[in-house]
Amino acid sequence: MTAGVREGAPPLRELVRPPRLRPGDRVAVVAPSSPVPPEVLAEGCALLRGWGLEVEVAPHVLRRHRSLPHLAGSDAGKVDDLQAAWLDPGVAAVLCARGGYGAHRIVDLLDWAALAAAPPKVLAGFSDVTALHTAFAVRLGLSTLHAPMPGSPLLTGDERGQELLRRALFEPESVQVLGGPDAVPLVGGRARGITVGGCASLLAADLGTPTALPGARGGILLLEDIGEEPGRLDRILTQLLRSGWLDGVAGIALGSWEDCGPPEVLRALMLDRLGPLGVPIVWEHGFGHCGSQFTVPLGVPAVLDADAGLLTLELPALR
Repeated sequence: MTAGVREGAPPLRELVRPPRLRPGDRVAVVAPSSPVPPEVLAEGCALLRGWGLEVEVAPHVLRRHRSLPHLAGSDAGKVDDLQAAWLDPGVAAVLCARGGYGAHRIVDLLDWAALAAAPPKVLAGFSDVTALHTAFAVRLGLSTLHAPMPGSPLLTGDERGQELLRRALFEPESVQVLGGPDAVPLVGGRARGITVGGCASLLAADLGTPTALPGARGGILLLEDIGEEPGRLDRILTQLLRSGWLDGVAGIALGSWEDCGPPEVLRALMLDRLGPLGVPIVWEHGFGHCGSQFTVPLGVPAVLDADAGLLTLELPALR
C-alpha cells in the first residue's frame, strides 16, 4: 500500500437471511448490554407470548454487575446466555432485551466456530446491539434485524412499533417499503446497495477491531444515535470519514438523534460532514430511538429513494 493512499474496502455483500418466525416458535431473550427493568421485560415478554411465541428468558438477564452499574451482569454470564440460546436447536430467535453499554465487551469471548456450526436464526435488537450486528455479519455472514427490544419502553409503549416488528418477524413481505412520516431528503437521488449500520458511536468504536466491517462501500448506510451532543457526533462522523470507512457508500438514511441537540444544528452537521460524499441522504427516516420505529434487516439489497423518503427492500427481511 502506497503511503497516504488507502486501499479500497471490498463492496458489501448480501448476507444469509434466517427463517421467519411462526406461531409456536420458541424465542430466547438475552441481555448483552445494560441492566433490564424487570417490569418492562415482563410486559415485553407478554407481548411476544400474545403473538403465539414461547418465550424463554435466559438465566442471567436480570443480573447486575457487582461493581459496574452500567452492565447487566458479568461478561461470562452474558456469553453463556447468548451461546446457549444460539446453539439450542429449539430456539428460532435470539432477542436482545435492551441496549445501553457492554455488547462490545463480549464479542471476542464468543465461540464463533460453534456459533457458525448452528443453523441461521434471528438476532434482533438495536443501539448497543450494533456491536453484535457487525460481529454476526463478519463472523457468520448472517443478516440480523435492527429492531425494538422487549426490555425497552420503545417497544412496550409503542403499538405502531410493535405491529411493525410483528410483521417483520412473521410476515416480512408486508413490510418491504420503509419510511417514517417525517422523512425528507437532505441530498436527493436514488441509490441501490446492501443495508448496513446502526448506532453511529458503536460503528466508530468498532474500527480497528477483529469484528469491524471493513467499510460501507456499496452500502445503504443507516445511522442513528442517542445522547451524543453535536461536538461528539462531529468527532464520530469525522472518524468514520478519516478512516475511509465511508468510502464508496451508496446512500445514507439518517434515523433518530434523541437527546443529541437542536435538530437544525444536527441537520447542518450531517450536511457538513456527509453531504460532500455526494450520495442520496434521507433525514428523519423513522428508525432508531424514536416512536413507531420500523424494523429493518441489515445485510439485504435495497433501494433508497431520498426524494420520497423511502427504503425499499428487494428481499423480505426473513426467508
